[in-house]
Amino acid sequence: MLKNQIFFITFLVFLVNCSSEKTAWEKFLYSPDLLSAQEEISEELLSNHISTLSSDDFEGRKPATRGGKKTVNYLINEFKKTGLLPGNPNGKWTQTVDMLGVKSFLRTQFITDDERWVMKTGLDIIGNSYLKKKNINLEKVDLVFCGYGVSAPEYGWDDYKNMDVKGKVVVVLVNDPPVKDGENYDINMFKGNSMTYYGRWSYKYEEALRRGAVGAIVIHETESAGYPFDVLQSGHDSEHLTIENKNSLQFEGWIPVETAKRLFAMNGFTFSNMKKKALSPDFTPQTLDVKFISRISNSFRKVSSENVIAKLEGNDPILKDEYIIYTAHWDHLGYNNNLSGDKIYNGANDNASGTSMVLATAKAFAALKDSTRRSVLFLAVTAEEEGLLGAKYYNQNPLYPHNKTLAVINVDAMGNTFGRTKDIIIVGKGNSNIDQIVESAAKQDKKYVEADAEPEKGFFYRSDHFEFAKMGVPALYVDGGIDVRGKNKEFGKLKKNEYTDNHYHSLSDEIMDEWIYDGMIEDNKILFRVGYAISQHDEWPTWNEGTEFKVVREAMQIK
Repeated sequence: MLKNQIFFITFLVFLVNCSSEKTAWEKFLYSPDLLSAQEEISEELLSNHISTLSSDDFEGRKPATRGGKKTVNYLINEFKKTGLLPGNPNGKWTQTVDMLGVKSFLRTQFITDDERWVMKTGLDIIGNSYLKKKNINLEKVDLVFCGYGVSAPEYGWDDYKNMDVKGKVVVVLVNDPPVKDGENYDINMFKGNSMTYYGRWSYKYEEALRRGAVGAIVIHETESAGYPFDVLQSGHDSEHLTIENKNSLQFEGWIPVETAKRLFAMNGFTFSNMKKKALSPDFTPQTLDVKFISRISNSFRKVSSENVIAKLEGNDPILKDEYIIYTAHWDHLGYNNNLSGDKIYNGANDNASGTSMVLATAKAFAALKDSTRRSVLFLAVTAEEEGLLGAKYYNQNPLYPHNKTLAVINVDAMGNTFGRTKDIIIVGKGNSNIDQIVESAAKQDKKYVEADAEPEKGFFYRSDHFEFAKMGVPALYVDGGIDVRGKNKEFGKLKKNEYTDNHYHSLSDEIMDEWIYDGMIEDNKILFRVGYAISQHDEWPTWNEGTEFKVVREAMQIK
């Protein structure tokens, strides 16, 4: 009897504790001050910002251009209007990001004893080098097929086993090895069907460099990459930006599947068979009887752009030195004078929408009567389209310590332009306990939270928050839902796919007459409430067990 009583009391305590934890987050979400301030987020505000930033006057917002400078000035002026403080501790509204602008003219060949294939740049192959050299030549270099280019000891996987690739060019597949257990993904390998960082092209270049390779060629497949090859073709001959690094590959490139098929055929292999072999942990690298010739002529210049940062200072004497960061990238692809007709990549959704939502969030925070306990930063970063460079630079040169940064909330092309939804999507759901706060905030609008339906495309590793995550900072990246009220999920999927297939990184990413702002407004308010709750709560967000960033966070001396 006594045992039963003890068990019952323990169970009640457990329920109370759970309920208290939930209430602790939710009590901030229902603050009258918060609910009043969120009404600053309106259709007029968002539509005005988006239409301005995506107008032809801003010339596609490419960093280190007239349009880029105009964007920076616009953001500074808008933050000033809110009454917030300059976010750089030196009293400025910006953080200067020093970069190298590189334009590569590329000629490449695959050759055997019997065949010489002079490839067409932009069609058969895309590539460049970010080394600060005018001429970079690779002459008859060995090619090695290294499967997925992954070395992951924790999974017992090494695509480089017993192969010295020093001085060679590796050829690798995009994404993670899709290891199957019967018909399903093996959930114990590479997070099942969810992409890990091993699947990203940036990792594959990094690993090839660590192994001593002089170059790396990634085989593009639309489904595995998450976007068509023409996204890479767009602007391939334009100037690209990078953070100068003396330790870089001499060649970084992509080839479409058609090129890969011909490459393997020159060696007597088939692409399908080689890909099949790469799916096994027993795979061993295969030297190809094909040599690679690359001649790159580089022009380069030192350029600088700016991260724009504003600050709402907290009102707690101690906690004001702890920070929540909202971030969005302000840049896009600029314009291409070689095109006839429309030349400007306006980037209305990507990412005038996200930048506008951060501006609106800043205005809502500024409208609070009692401010927040912790400080809130609003960081509009540059050069995301060039490889998360603005975010990378901030995290290499942080204006505020990572061990005092509770969370980053990133907004990238999530502009829901087709109406209110019953759902909101967390990209990388399950990574941190911020999910719980999002769920509570979404519940206020009778919305439910869904995970990304396409985790295999690795969206979590493709935007600015990832640079913070690598440093251990818990990161939230959300996307608009697809369960459209009054319609259905199929309608929402259709709209999402329509954007990806027809407008993503295309000239047509512009404001359309059919846009509806209700859903965007609702999602924006949810993100505002989530950041507010984090700014007020005694507890810090944490990474969940099994997440690759948890160990980095735990290594910090927090507080």
